Amino acid sequence: MSEIWKPNVVVAAICEREGRFLLVEEETAEGLRLNQPAGHWERNETLMQAVVREAMEETAHVVEPTDLLGAYTTYNPARDITYLRFAYVCRVVGFEPNYQLDQGIVRAVWLTPEEVEKSPIRHRSALVMRCIHDYLAGRRFPLDFVTHA
Repeated sequence: MSEIWKPNVVVAAICEREGRFLLVEEETAEGLRLNQPAGHWERNETLMQAVVREAMEETAHVVEPTDLLGAYTTYNPARDITYLRFAYVCRVVGFEPNYQLDQGIVRAVWLTPEEVEKSPIRHRSALVMRCIHDYLAGRRFPLDFVTHA
């Protein structure tokens, strides 16, 4: 019998404020990388709860999802992992300056699309820029596009 294949389901928060996007610099096996606040979907939570949690854990920002930007897949050949990413457009509604960020997160940073585009080698994946481009193109789906039963 063949091995059962399953993608890793992750969420990402796409937060824009005054032309800048909230990103994190994080330590990875490949070195310091830029990514949207993102992480794995955990048992007993909805995808929207996961994106709120991940944004807090990685940036100390309280976010509120407003739209689904999209569902994306990417493959990491070095680790032989396929990721299924649900990206949510989020509005920042608070900040907890004393919050302890997740291990491996160096800092949260607000960057313009041009600043992000200048260093593609530092992107965690091609989805970093793809999500920014889709956001800027006005791509949006209602939050109830994904249903939890």
